Amino acid sequence: MDKDKLDGVAVFLAVAELASFTAAGARLDISASAVSKAIRVLEQRHGVPLFRRSTRKVALTEAGAALFARLAPAVGDIDLAFEELNGFRNTASGTLRLSMTRSSCRLLIEPMLVQFCRDHPQLQLDITFDEGTVDLIAGRYDAGIRLGEALAQDMVAVRLTPPLDWAVVASPAYFQRMGRPATPRDLMTHTAISYRFVRSGMLHHWEFAEDARSYTVDMPGQLIVNDRSKLLDFARLGLGLAYVGIFEAQADLQTGRLEQVLQDYVKPSDGLYLYFPARTQGQAKLRALIDALKKQHLIQG
Repeated sequence: MDKDKLDGVAVFLAVAELASFTAAGARLDISASAVSKAIRVLEQRHGVPLFRRSTRKVALTEAGAALFARLAPAVGDIDLAFEELNGFRNTASGTLRLSMTRSSCRLLIEPMLVQFCRDHPQLQLDITFDEGTVDLIAGRYDAGIRLGEALAQDMVAVRLTPPLDWAVVASPAYFQRMGRPATPRDLMTHTAISYRFVRSGMLHHWEFAEDARSYTVDMPGQLIVNDRSKLLDFARLGLGLAYVGIFEAQADLQTGRLEQVLQDYVKPSDGLYLYFPARTQGQAKLRALIDALKKQHLIQG
């Protein structure tokens, strides 16, 4: 292979993933100007602009996006080859890159995090919080945690929780002012705090089940957020009803800051899963995470 074709690949991938020359330089331990120069040389060599630059952001061009889609999996395979080589030492080391939601981290990772870090001092955890569905291979992640219905079929998936209950919640002050809905049909006279998925831009539909029939309700409301923690923050302020995972609202329900309605109608969703590409399951660092989850009785067997 022509060595010139490899020059700048790591820099290109870092800028594409981080959308920033400065952040890419920090990852690669080089200056932002060196990053900019490497990208400029790469573009001049091939005669195609790879990024659109402005004072505020850096974004891939169509050609850059196509190149990234081809290079990211290939470089992931190279990284994996060396990770597997290191895995012969049977020591969890290097960087374990994980993608998950903030609520998944609170529920599953934080309870074991202190002991996990003590047990594996040579392992660095790089956790990215993302509420949307993530392509692990394109993003160069080792594993992720998501609801079962969000997983790609070509992933290895290990169940971490039973099916999860959702909850319609609001503050006592809201219920005192607006009344308590007795059935989902009553929701049309209420106001919602809605959640918008960051990647798709779609609103999270409220799902219910009644008489063996499942259906969704598109709620009216003044507030839409793309940060799930704000659903609870705004619900505590009495600004409306929120549709959240029961585990997200557990502390507020126990203290009485929020109250739950429509328990008999809310439809459970599939549980949370640890998922990863089949080719990564032999990594010592991933085995260390799975073993730690087993100790927490989150994985059976």
